[in-house]
Amino acid sequence: MAKQEDDFKKVISHAKEYGYVFQSSEIYDGLSAVYDYGQNGAELKKNIREYWWTSMVQLNENIVGIDAAIFMHPTTWKASGHVDAFNDPLIDNKDSKKRYRADVLIEDYVAKIEAKIEKEVEKAAKRFGDSFEKEQFLTTNQRVMEYQEEATRILKRMGKSLANEDLADVKKLIEELEIACPMSGSKNWTDVKQFNLMFGTKLGASAENTTDLYLRPETAQGIFVNFSNVQKSGRMKIPFGIAQTGKAFRNEIVARQFIFRMREFEQMEMQFFIQPGTQKEWYEIWKQKRLKWHLSLGLGTENYRFHDHDKLAHYADAAADIEFRFPFGFKELEGIHSRTDFDLANHEKYSGKKLQYFDPEKNENYVPYVVETSIGLDRMFLAVFSHALQEEELDNGTVRTVLRLPSVLAPTKAAVLPLVKKDGLPELAQEIVEDLKWDFMVTYDEKDAVGRRYRRQDANGTPFCITVDHQSLEDHTVTLRHRDSMQQQRISINDVKGIIHKEVDMKSWLKQMV
Repeated sequence: MAKQEDDFKKVISHAKEYGYVFQSSEIYDGLSAVYDYGQNGAELKKNIREYWWTSMVQLNENIVGIDAAIFMHPTTWKASGHVDAFNDPLIDNKDSKKRYRADVLIEDYVAKIEAKIEKEVEKAAKRFGDSFEKEQFLTTNQRVMEYQEEATRILKRMGKSLANEDLADVKKLIEELEIACPMSGSKNWTDVKQFNLMFGTKLGASAENTTDLYLRPETAQGIFVNFSNVQKSGRMKIPFGIAQTGKAFRNEIVARQFIFRMREFEQMEMQFFIQPGTQKEWYEIWKQKRLKWHLSLGLGTENYRFHDHDKLAHYADAAADIEFRFPFGFKELEGIHSRTDFDLANHEKYSGKKLQYFDPEKNENYVPYVVETSIGLDRMFLAVFSHALQEEELDNGTVRTVLRLPSVLAPTKAAVLPLVKKDGLPELAQEIVEDLKWDFMVTYDEKDAVGRRYRRQDANGTPFCITVDHQSLEDHTVTLRHRDSMQQQRISINDVKGIIHKEVDMKSWLKQMV
């Protein structure tokens, strides 16, 4: 656990040092759980968003995108269930006066059990070497099986208690597990209470004529209220999807773990409208489609897993998370939910407007069912960034810090470096920048020795460095250095654009999904 905490601190520090993520309003000592994306962070975030949008909207003829407003009529949130059911179970420690999410305390306890399992696996892998079979070990080792049974039992009990609104049993479980306050070590807990997560605001120019509104806690409802508009204007036939990305806001009392859980965040969601009765089939299809999207980025199959929900949301008949191995353990990255007809049926009820689809093949009207895919853009950013940040020992005994971002997502694709700041090398280097910038984000760097510049670009995540030297003036060639392997090759300046394009082209990355 100490190593995990140390690794995570390095992620946070590196993100700030290299212009990826800053504490919001830092000069005023910041605002808790609110962050700003710096010059490189904004580019990485944009590239992730485009990677999702291209795969979801551009490559699917039956999925279209919209951009709904953040402000919505307040009845929207009554119909969606958020006014009555959008709560977190909170518990206070009487001695430290700190407030926590009760379910997170229990999940953290289970994470420690899972860490014990991982430790047993690591020990066995060292002991048995190449003959080690992980799956067999997990299903036959007595100690590991007992750990797994304990973790499953705890999560199932918590899920059942939360589903039944049995908050007294949630507290009882915390006490039985002897979970202590992470700050003080005290086990003196209050009762568990529900807390609504929506931010309230007001619309109007004067106090006498204001309307109470909410900042949207999710982007999905903007899709549902526009169902008929999109379906009719686009002449969409079921099955079809509506996608959007945008900001959402939740009054997280226990916001933590850097950008993993924030009060202002961005979602990438798609609602897929289907015939009632086909939801199980489409639910499984979209689970696999979304996992393939993640795997296309090359972050390692071992870092992903599905987790079926023990407690279903009020709108769902099935739900699963794609979890990613963050520096602090496996946590939710994306959710796939079978939402039934809850949303459209409720909006139809509260608005008095029909939100139905006429099926020409069945010659009937019905309220479609929905399968949702919902991923947090900020969490995806953290998954990519934390996995990419690595330290490696080189043959000469030095340690290199390298940010191995998938090249398709890297903020800067190439850095152009004149070997020296004279003899016409900067001028030629600038010519190369002027040519490449029409196709890629590129940077020019002439400060320090070229070796130090290489290290700087490695730490910044830049996939390629292009070094211009005196030979470049003679034969129009440059040295192209690859970030991950550090290999260098001498190529014609005319070939630079094609080589970079082949490596960073979104098409070649997304084709891995097929």
